[in-house]
Amino acid sequence: MTIKPKVKRFRILRKVAGDVPHPSATATPIEEPKAPSHAEQIEAISKEGLTARQLRMARRVAQKNGFEASSDYDAVRQLRAAGIDPFQRSTVLELVKPDSAKASGRKGRIQLPDIMAADGVTLPATNSQMALNRNASEILQIQRDIARRRQRKLALLFTRLAFFIFLPTFMVGWYFYTLATPMYATNSEIVIQQAQPQGGGGGGGLANLFQGTSMATQQDSIAVQSYLASREAMLRLDADHGFKDHFSDPSIDPIQRLEEGATNEAAFKLYTSHVKISYDPTEGLIRMEVIAADPVKSYEFSEALIGYAEEQVDQLTSRLRTDQMSGALQSYEEAEARRAAALATWLAIQEDVQQIDPTSESAARMAQINQLETEKQRLEIVLQSRLNVDRPSEVQVQSLRDQLSIIDQAIAELRAQLTGGSGAEISLAARNTELRTAEENYTFQTVMVQQALTQMETARIEANRQVRYLSQSVSPIIPDQATYPRAFENTILAFLIFSGIYLMISITASILREQVSS
Repeated sequence: MTIKPKVKRFRILRKVAGDVPHPSATATPIEEPKAPSHAEQIEAISKEGLTARQLRMARRVAQKNGFEASSDYDAVRQLRAAGIDPFQRSTVLELVKPDSAKASGRKGRIQLPDIMAADGVTLPATNSQMALNRNASEILQIQRDIARRRQRKLALLFTRLAFFIFLPTFMVGWYFYTLATPMYATNSEIVIQQAQPQGGGGGGGLANLFQGTSMATQQDSIAVQSYLASREAMLRLDADHGFKDHFSDPSIDPIQRLEEGATNEAAFKLYTSHVKISYDPTEGLIRMEVIAADPVKSYEFSEALIGYAEEQVDQLTSRLRTDQMSGALQSYEEAEARRAAALATWLAIQEDVQQIDPTSESAARMAQINQLETEKQRLEIVLQSRLNVDRPSEVQVQSLRDQLSIIDQAIAELRAQLTGGSGAEISLAARNTELRTAEENYTFQTVMVQQALTQMETARIEANRQVRYLSQSVSPIIPDQATYPRAFENTILAFLIFSGIYLMISITASILREQVSS
């Protein structure tokens, strides 16, 4: 009983493979249309334009069904001859089914050494079937172990994420939404301006290249920004408006509250986080944001800091302006004193020599000498005319000679007064020189006073040009709504920070683990 089914299965396989004809086909000599040969069928299949993937699939289906094909096209031919479409979806899915389901799902196609039931008799399972069942159970167990391991790893992953990311983020969000004290911010903008020089003055060129731009006051703006962000400004604000007392209020939450009797360093740390000052070099604006727990106090702090900034701006240029003006004023006062001394000296000399104008006095003396010289010439002519007669009058001749002697004496006295000869104490020329020197000194000192006055005026203009003005482009306004905390933004930021920290730690741990295990 066991031999007959095997012979039958062998005949069926031979019939399917097409190696030998069916015995019944040879018994009856019935003429049938000639079927194409195997080569012709393979050539026809090759012309169908099947892809390499379809050919590989046909080869695998043929191997799965027990066909021994010489080529991919032969595998397609044998499958089609057996009535199997190698490209049908159900056929492709059979490739991934376990072997235990092959025999039950494919009736009529018997392959050795498959177990089959013949004539209603169920044959006992062989050792290969038991091995397949055992392998299937082991594979199923492995799959279950892998699933449990994945579930355990996912549970551990979610536990770590919850502990290191979600829980801290929840705590941060809970603080910002429920505990954080509302803070009010007062915003303001100030700009430092420089006085413009009055039209077309002498300091042109590069000196006025940056006039009217933010570059002209950039240094002053940076200095003011540094001052407002310094400890000095904080201490002054605390002394004037109670900065420490305000932030030590018990109504403020413990994280933002300043402890009672806090040091200046702790207060300055809080000051830098609640007074934000920035400088925009492109526009020359100083932006300031003052944060406080009370809107009125925030406005008060902002106004106080703007006042400090204005005083600092005045202080930056006050010394320069004072030095310029003091030097010019001192030069002018000294020139005035020298001119007054020269004028007093000139007046004293005039009173001493009893002259006002030395030039007119000298001219008058020279006129007298010229008159006496003219009179002397006339008398000499008269004397000569008297002496030319035969018997001149002695009386007339002596009178003329006496007059000439008197004129010579007068001329000599006048010349002595002019030149200082013949025992004269001070000559007129010396007095004239002294008067002229005093006059020229007074004139020179007058010119010096005028130059000093011009210099003082120039210094005053320059000092006015050095003046800096602080203007409020945006004045502070009392806020009517709390600006901080920004709960949603801060919570999202905390989530991103915690996620980044966790990711960095995880990557570092993985790298170290790989290095140690390698």
